[in-house]
Amino acid sequence: MADIVKHILSKPIQLADQVTKAADEASSFKQECSELKSKTDKLAALLRQAARASSDLYERPTRRIVEEAEHALDRALSLVLKCRSNGLVKRVFTIIPGGAFRKTAVLLENSVGDVSWLLRVISGADGDDEYLGLPPIAANEPILCLIWEQIAILCTASPEERSDAAASLSSLATGNQRYGRLIIEEGGVSPLLKLLKEGKAEGQENAARAIGLLARDAESVEHMVHCGACSVFAQVLKEGAMKVQSVVAWAVSEMSAHYPKCQDMFLQHNIIRLLVAHLAFETVQEHSKYSIVSLKPTSIHAVVLATHHDHHNQSRNQLHRVVTTTMAMHAANQKLENHHHSYSGINMKGRDLEDPQTKAKMKEMAARALWHLAKGNSAICRNITESRALLCFAVLLQRGPEAVQYNSAMAVMEIAAVAEKDPELRRSAFKPNSPACKAVVDEVLKIIEKGDSDLLIPCIKVVGSLARTFRATETRMISPLVKLLDETEAEVTRETLIALTKFACSENYLHLDHSKAIIGAGGAKHLIQLVYFGDQMLQIPALLLLSYIALHVPDSQDLAQAQVLGVLEWASKQSSMALDQTLEELLHESKSRLELYQSRGGLMPFHNHKLHQ
Repeated sequence: MADIVKHILSKPIQLADQVTKAADEASSFKQECSELKSKTDKLAALLRQAARASSDLYERPTRRIVEEAEHALDRALSLVLKCRSNGLVKRVFTIIPGGAFRKTAVLLENSVGDVSWLLRVISGADGDDEYLGLPPIAANEPILCLIWEQIAILCTASPEERSDAAASLSSLATGNQRYGRLIIEEGGVSPLLKLLKEGKAEGQENAARAIGLLARDAESVEHMVHCGACSVFAQVLKEGAMKVQSVVAWAVSEMSAHYPKCQDMFLQHNIIRLLVAHLAFETVQEHSKYSIVSLKPTSIHAVVLATHHDHHNQSRNQLHRVVTTTMAMHAANQKLENHHHSYSGINMKGRDLEDPQTKAKMKEMAARALWHLAKGNSAICRNITESRALLCFAVLLQRGPEAVQYNSAMAVMEIAAVAEKDPELRRSAFKPNSPACKAVVDEVLKIIEKGDSDLLIPCIKVVGSLARTFRATETRMISPLVKLLDETEAEVTRETLIALTKFACSENYLHLDHSKAIIGAGGAKHLIQLVYFGDQMLQIPALLLLSYIALHVPDSQDLAQAQVLGVLEWASKQSSMALDQTLEELLHESKSRLELYQSRGGLMPFHNHKLHQ
């Protein structure tokens, strides 16, 4: 850095010497040249002082300020050269505008102010304590001066001052994307990462928060990755204080959400393994290579801030049996290791003494990070599920605080969405006889049956994504979903229709069994109401599901009694229903199948149909 700054300063110092020499040789406008020389000498002295303090200077404002100084000195040199004695003709025909000296003097004066500010505020050079205010260069953009100052403090000041500077940058970045971009452009990321790596706990926390707030777009996140964010995050997640680790986990989630390409970099730095270990702490314990090796009888219930104990005793005991059974299976094949202060590579010393709120926040942010890391990434989903994190999610869905439950549900939703498109992941992570899979599905179904929480939509999506994993005899999820078709909230109804369609569609090998289960649960009546009375957001998915059911079970008495054929005929005549060619073809095929099995003459006309029975 010092060599770079010295190189930057060398040219304006040379220019200043040339201005001084040319001013001494002036034969016209001597007074004006003398004034320029005086200001140039003052600027040159400051530039030489800056060169001596080059190891302390912050490059970004130095470069900007020196560029302005060069411009001012160039103008001054051009002006004083015109005033030298070069013969009568030169003197007669050299015309200098009256305001040229005044404008150049202002530029030099501004540069003196800029370099003085650089030395006093940025480098901490000695001088009196008079407040200098904003440097002239920042007059049109005052916030730039503040950003420079805070980044400079991050580079050179005491740990406490660096912590305050990181907090100031966080405040600037909050809610203002332009300020965030300026912080990145002016070189703020590297000193923030240095503070996160080497600072005290409060400074680390402030630095991690600033980095997360700066992760607003793909370009910003890519810059952070290139600056080494992944390795610093990994170090903190291994060795840092839990409060700092929770903010780092949040920053990981922000970076992954805004730049999915960074997911694989986090995987390469073992961030997934570290996050799962934090999730498993006091939930379930696992070996550093992802094998669960021990569980105290009460540790599964140690998820913090859980309160309603009596109410869930039976389900907790059932989940406890699932976890202990799974652990026994792995213990039979793995050599148990005794970890006193290490857990998947994490320094665990003193972690059990952390306050419940800190533990809860750590789990909340670890689950949030895994949620965004898992999105659309088969390799990471495989890494997560091989770690038996599904067991952690099952426990946390049942017993975690609300925020932990929500993030766990979203993580499971993203993993299931990837498994829906990845047969290998689906077979390995969601085998029907897998205790971990069964535990997650059980908790998801309980939430669906309850039907009144913020977890409802992600849980509906989980069941829909896993539709092809369920056996023909496994129909217990159909009835709760059908009941949700009567839900007043349109988004819930829509997601339910999509999920049920994944059970009944032709691509599902067990579509016949699932279609019969939907009819048996009373689905036809709800679907008819949605086709007739729902808005287009619900009409089309309802018609799609009804068409699949009619196609697969055309001989159903329930469908005949509900006059589904008449519904399909009515729908086929509606222009709003004919927007999708796939739906149009399916509708035609379903009508043809129903016509083979049901007498059209016995159907009641639409206007006499009692839809609400």
